[in-house]
Amino acid sequence: MPTRPAGHKALIEAARTEFAENGYGGTSIRDIAQRAGVSLSALYYYYKSKQDLLVAILDEGLDAYFGACESALASAGDDPAEQLEVLVAATVRFRSEHPVKSSIVLTEGRSLEPEHLARYRKNEDRGTQQFRDVVERGVQEGVFLTPYPDDARRAVIAMCNAVAQWYRPSGQVPLEELVERNVALALTVVEYRPRTVRRAPRT
Repeated sequence: MPTRPAGHKALIEAARTEFAENGYGGTSIRDIAQRAGVSLSALYYYYKSKQDLLVAILDEGLDAYFGACESALASAGDDPAEQLEVLVAATVRFRSEHPVKSSIVLTEGRSLEPEHLARYRKNEDRGTQQFRDVVERGVQEGVFLTPYPDDARRAVIAMCNAVAQWYRPSGQVPLEELVERNVALALTVVEYRPRTVRRAPRT
């Protein structure tokens, strides 16, 4: 039989797939090693436990997601509407392009042991705060008219995160159209009112 890679990347991918298919509780460390094509001793060389693998997977997924959001925000101006637009677009793209990675981050945090859970909760709060800052500033500046900013923010985040569960690239909605729809819905939820009406250029 051909030799398969025994590095940590192969183990991460194997563990991610097993957790996505069977859940953290339904996956054994032996299942992960078998899927990765490595021995248990090779697995333990990189990770001491199944919990360590879960922590590594969650850290990788959160780092990738926050990187996408920070890059998007860096390209936006100071307008809260533009910032909300790029945050929604970055989240929808990430959830659609990395559904397995997203699903584990969104569902398996509950499987963390107490020593890891606190740090994970801080990362969850960080993601929430990104949206909260933008929505609250939009309300303060009078461009978002929603009287319920917290509810609006929760609705927008839930809508974007749900993409990981239902979106399929082979479906009828192209990714860019999906992004546009979610951006439009998000701006509707916060009751966006632009400061000035954009006029079409004269020909």
